[in-house]
Amino acid sequence: MNTIVRYLDRVLLLAVAAMVSLVLGWSAQAASETPQVGRAQTAACGERSAVMTNLGNKFSEKTVSMGLAGNGAVIEILSSDKGTWTIIMTAPNGVSCPLAAGDNWRQLPRQQEAELTL
Repeated sequence: MNTIVRYLDRVLLLAVAAMVSLVLGWSAQAASETPQVGRAQTAACGERSAVMTNLGNKFSEKTVSMGLAGNGAVIEILSSDKGTWTIIMTAPNGVSCPLAAGDNWRQLPRQQEAELTL
């Protein structure tokens, strides 16, 4: 059963990584075609420490989840107790850029066991 849970955790991580890759590709294409609006796009890219300080001071957001993308970038999800959230990407050179942001973030309880049915 423990092996199944680890397998499902890995599948979930790969699914999230695939979604982030799609969003990054789509965002790059959309950025070249349309003007960007919204909280994430109004925040400037910069050194990770400056971006994190800015999000912490303005929205009280802290990192709740993170992962490594295939291109070496670190993807982080930040959220606050008030429900605001931001997804940032930090490139290997240390520059961070907000990708998306919003409200009403809810942390779901982690499932302890799952059965694999084929």
